[in-house]
Amino acid sequence: MREHTPSRRPEVFDIAASAVNNSNYRTVEWTGRHLQVTLMRIAPGESIGAEVHQETDQFLRVEAGEGEARLGPADGEWEQVVAVRPGWALCVPAGTWHDVVNTGDSALALYSIYAPVHHAESAVHPSRELAEADERAGRDDPPRWAVRAVDPMVE
Repeated sequence: MREHTPSRRPEVFDIAASAVNNSNYRTVEWTGRHLQVTLMRIAPGESIGAEVHQETDQFLRVEAGEGEARLGPADGEWEQVVAVRPGWALCVPAGTWHDVVNTGDSALALYSIYAPVHHAESAVHPSRELAEADERAGRDDPPRWAVRAVDPMVE
């Protein structure tokens, strides 16, 4: 795994290998002004946790393992439930509830791209519980220099 440093510089790396070799629930791999790359590892039987990002579009790609993608208008109201495996991707528009559940016997490795930036720069969360604790405590907010979402529907 590469060393983590502040990311406002161009980088070239093997994202598939980085996702597969990531040992944390979530690792922020790169943060720019407009988007962010994170790596995730989900243990068998666990999930990323049902969530919605009101002002952030998200792209997720599975690199290892087997899972189930769930997308819908509300938590538990899944309009799409799809089995996913390496090579499968989810495009999640802002405001869409989503979850990815590991249905296999080995770790589910994926990467996620957020636009705009959604997490603290260079954040590393070994577990979902620690990630959620940092979110609740305000320690996982995007850096101030990142471009924030502006909702054109709000006057």
